Amino acid sequence: MTTIALWQVDACAYRPFTGNPAAVCPLEACLPDPTLQAIAAENNLAETAFLVAAPAGADNDLHLRWFTPGCEVDLCGHATLATPHVLWRHCGFAGATIRSRSLSGQLAVARDGDRYALDFPSRPPAPVVPPAGLADARGASPRAVLAARDLVCVFDLQADVAALETDMTALARLDTFAVTATAPGAGLDYVLRFFAPRAGVPEDPVTGSAQSILVPYLAGRLGRDAMVGRQISARGGTLWCRLRGYRVDIAGT
Repeated sequence: MTTIALWQVDACAYRPFTGNPAAVCPLEACLPDPTLQAIAAENNLAETAFLVAAPAGADNDLHLRWFTPGCEVDLCGHATLATPHVLWRHCGFAGATIRSRSLSGQLAVARDGDRYALDFPSRPPAPVVPPAGLADARGASPRAVLAARDLVCVFDLQADVAALETDMTALARLDTFAVTATAPGAGLDYVLRFFAPRAGVPEDPVTGSAQSILVPYLAGRLGRDAMVGRQISARGGTLWCRLRGYRVDIAGT
C-alpha cells in the first residue's frame, strides 16, 4: 500500500478556524485520475491539491492539480496558496517563489511579507442576460449579471449579499461552474460569496479563483488596480488584490 502525506491548511485565515481548509498532497508521481478523485472525495474539503515535483532543469517547480469532492477544476486559489506553505514549512523548499504548471498555465506564488501572493490569470467578465432559472436560485435580484467561467451577480449592498438564501438544487441546474455574489463592502472595496454545488461545493469559504473574474471588473468600476475584498462566508477570509495587465495578484495569509 502506498502512503501519501497529507496536510490540511486554512488558507486566507485571520485566526484559527477561519479561512478555507485545503488538503495538500505531495506525490512522487501522479496517480490515476480516479484515485485522485477518490482521495478528494474522502477528504471532503472544497479542494485537494496534488503536486508532483518537476524534473531538474524544468521551467516549473511543480505540476499542480486540484480536485473538489466532485470533479477536477481548472483553477483554484486557496489550495494554491496552501501548497507553498507546506513546501516551505515542511518539505524543505527554498527560494522566494514557487512556480507550477497547471490547467490554467504557469502560476507562481511568492512571499509578500506575512502573506503569500498568487500570480493568476485575469478573466474579465462580460454582461449577460440572466439565464433561465437564476431567479429561482439566487434568493434576491441583482442589478447586473456578468459571466466568465462563473456567473457574477452584482448587488448594491453588502447586506443583500449577506442575506442571500440560495437554493442549491436550483443553482446546480444552471449551466455554469459557479455563481459569485458581490457588492461594495463596509470598510472594504468589496465583499463576495461563492456557490458551486455542481462541483460538490455548496458554498466555498474563501475563493481565490473568483478574484480572477472580480478584480478586472472592479478595477474598471473603482478606477484603480489595488483593492481589498472579504468573503463573507461563515468562516470568512480577506484577500489583497491587484490587477496587473493580463494577470491578477491575489494575496492572503
